[in-house]
Amino acid sequence: MPTLAAEDLGGPEWEQALVLAIRKRGFLWRTERTYRDWGLRFAAFIAPRGMRTAAGPEVAAFLTDLAVKRRCSASTQKQALNSLVFLMQEALKIDLGDISHFKRASAPRRVPVVLTREECRRLFERLSDTPRLMSMLAYGAGLRVTELIRLRVQDIDLDRHTVTVRAGKGDKDRVTPLPERLIDPLRNQFERLRVLHRKDIDAGVPGVWIPEGLERKLRGGGEAGDAGRQWLWQWMFPSRELVLDPQTGLKRRHHVLDSTIQKAVKAAAEQAGINKRVTPHVLRHSFATHLLEAGTDIRTVQDLLGHEKLETTQIYTHVMQKPGLGVRSPLDL
Repeated sequence: MPTLAAEDLGGPEWEQALVLAIRKRGFLWRTERTYRDWGLRFAAFIAPRGMRTAAGPEVAAFLTDLAVKRRCSASTQKQALNSLVFLMQEALKIDLGDISHFKRASAPRRVPVVLTREECRRLFERLSDTPRLMSMLAYGAGLRVTELIRLRVQDIDLDRHTVTVRAGKGDKDRVTPLPERLIDPLRNQFERLRVLHRKDIDAGVPGVWIPEGLERKLRGGGEAGDAGRQWLWQWMFPSRELVLDPQTGLKRRHHVLDSTIQKAVKAAAEQAGINKRVTPHVLRHSFATHLLEAGTDIRTVQDLLGHEKLETTQIYTHVMQKPGLGVRSPLDL
């Protein structure tokens, strides 16, 4: 049985301070576990010295060790950096100063895997029911898989044809278009969700998870009862079975796991004879590339994807069907 978050307040003094800082900000449970794990690894790295004696040079040495000796990826090193900066500066109030001198892990620029429109059609034909709806929505709205599975009822606006992504990457909200083709399937999904919601209410099932800080705010604003039982907070793609919430110990309805849609898309791609490594994120790559091929302004695509930097979006120009200024291969000439 998982350790309940209410009882797990950390062991060493530094970890207790970290847990307190994280929960005050309402971070996700997965984020808390990640930050605590990096804290433990850093504590082992500087042992026998204590955490309160560490500063910028020790953090820089740890990050360099990750890149040089452990040969970690750039994304792993960045995750460690973010975790330790929060631990030291926000939880322990230690000024790290300039820590930009650590050895950075290499970040190779990969060309994304992109499906053609025909391959997308063949993929969707091999899917059915909820996996099909989820896959089409991921492609049609350009969603990351975590954004897809965390959608709630209030995030889908059938009248305005919009999908609102809340607390996406970088903890940012954004609005992206809802394909007209999915209006009727989503309306049917709402009907199924209402039946399931009523069933859970009648059975006395605790409400779905919402951030602790937000729940306190809702109650403070006069919204009585369990805010997670309200219709607008229900998951768009809920799990079939009730699961144990590791934060509270409550058995409640969670959203579908990302592995569920990952497996469904992989199997459908194999059945469709697509000779590419297809994942739900490939559908997001295809969304961006197809928009650019259709003449959509790249800054508009950047906003729809929620990219902080334009350079991140520009990678899709390398896999467009007509890259550059319509350059043709000399073999075709």
